[in-house]
This record gives sequence, C-alpha cells and structure tokens, in this order.
Amino acid sequence: MRKTSLLSVLFLLVVLMAKAQGEAPEMADKMRAEGKIYVVVLVLATIFAGIIVYLVRLDRKIAKLEKQQS
Repeated sequence: MRKTSLLSVLFLLVVLMAKAQGEAPEMADKMRAEGKIYVVVLVLATIFAGIIVYLVRLDRKIAKLEKQQS
C-alpha cells in the first residue's frame, strides 16, 4: 500500500514538473540569472525531505505501538 501511494505521488510530481517546464515566468528567469533559484530549490528540497523523514519515523512509531497492543 505504501509503495503504491509513494509511486503515485512521485508520478504526479513528475507529470506536474514536465507540464510546468513549458512556461517560464519572468521572475524565474531573473532568479536563475542571479543564481538565487538554486537556493530556493535547495530550501524546498530540504523542507520536503524533512517532512518525509518525519512521516516515516511517525509511521514506524505507530506500527510499533500497534504491535505492542496486539
């Protein structure tokens, strides 16, 4: 179940990223030219990685508690 949901989310992200590449707003061009876009991408990647790590740890703790109740 987890693998299926994870694959679905990843597929959705890939599709959205592919669609978003067709249009480039002025702001993105300016930030890319100044090199700031990489900082934004790094911050977003760090936030998403933190959320994923938190959710995985929370899932493991819940699974452990469920095993103890059984």
